[in-house]
Amino acid sequence: MEPQPRPTDAELEILRIIWARGPSTVREVFDEMAKGRNAGYTTVLKFMQIMMEKALLKRTEAHRVHTYEVTAPQEQTQRQLVRDLADRAFGGSRSSLVMQALASKPASLNELAQIRKMLDEYERGGKKT
Repeated sequence: MEPQPRPTDAELEILRIIWARGPSTVREVFDEMAKGRNAGYTTVLKFMQIMMEKALLKRTEAHRVHTYEVTAPQEQTQRQLVRDLADRAFGGSRSSLVMQALASKPASLNELAQIRKMLDEYERGGKKT
């Protein structure tokens, strides 16, 4: 399977909205984006059209309404972004990436418990990629 193109920051914002909402129209995405910043409807539409060309989104039409949905699950896209960041910024060192992530902002007790659980699973051979 060929990796998807790396989404830009604006495209990631759109992806996060659609991951949270599920399949959405441009209007619904625009309304969500407008809550946090000044976004133009035609700008959001153009971004979503570009995301379709990049195969980050797909569009369906029912009753003359275009609905957009993601082409890859959130976890897959996030893993791809982490792999890319580890390769580009940390020379491929996953431990350096994790150490810097933990040093930049303290993890909550719940997050630390999740990290421990994941490490335990990884050591037992239940690797998650």
